[in-house]
Amino acid sequence: MRFVNKKSAFPPLGILTVSSMLPADWTKKLVDMNVVKLKDDDIIRADMVFISGMIVQKESAQKIINRVKKFDKTVVAGGPLFTTGYADFKNVDCFVLNEGEATIPKFLEDLQNGRMKHIYSSDERPGIENTPIPDWDLINMKDYLNLPVQFSRGCPFNCEFCDIIVMNGRVPRTKTTAQMMAEFDAIYARGWKGGVFIVDDNFIGNKNKVKDLLKEIKIWMKEKKYPFSLFTEASINLADDEELMILMREANFDNVFIGIETPDEEALKSCDKIQNQNINMVESIKTIQRNGM
Repeated sequence: MRFVNKKSAFPPLGILTVSSMLPADWTKKLVDMNVVKLKDDDIIRADMVFISGMIVQKESAQKIINRVKKFDKTVVAGGPLFTTGYADFKNVDCFVLNEGEATIPKFLEDLQNGRMKHIYSSDERPGIENTPIPDWDLINMKDYLNLPVQFSRGCPFNCEFCDIIVMNGRVPRTKTTAQMMAEFDAIYARGWKGGVFIVDDNFIGNKNKVKDLLKEIKIWMKEKKYPFSLFTEASINLADDEELMILMREANFDNVFIGIETPDEEALKSCDKIQNQNINMVESIKTIQRNGM
């Protein structure tokens, strides 16, 4: 991203969060391959190599795994790519799938007792009220255009083309307001100023919890002289809630991503995108824009 003097849009929030779930006495190094090259020395010095990624990175992930195995190192894989497609990877020693709050403790217990299994999976939808602050010390923040934080997991809608409900379910689970403010404090304390992406697939899935959070962010932003510009993803029914839009604007949200997909009613019905049906989507977007986003 030379035109903005950055190396990548976002750091990998998932694996930064996983790092904070691992033992504090482990020596950890993050190699974000959007930012730096993976060196042979990184692999040689490691006892175990943890890898995560998205489906679009499948080919790259397999190349990395093959390379690591040439050094006879243990490979542990998790995250969206492997949770939905682990069967395609034959030379991974251990898969830690689904949500880390449910599977990482079991993996660590077995690892400590010398009986690591090949697959750890769980159908549990764990609460995220105790999810730790990401391990920001593993990255150089200057490499990135924006920083990501997560407030909730899950989405109440059932769009046929989306795998979020497969991985995270339809009941939005949220962090506490205190947790989120601690996460804001953590990146502010490290000198961050700029864009912060709240990565929830539908930020307004639980409107009551979101409104409580926004009221606190509004106060925090004013006290800190608005160091962050916030953006997120939300469903188009945001336009139906004036109070919510005002609170987002006052909390310094200036962008929101809305999934339109298609203006065709039959196509919307065919993929169960009910939230976009039988409404004037153009007017809804204009309403959101008039509210400062």
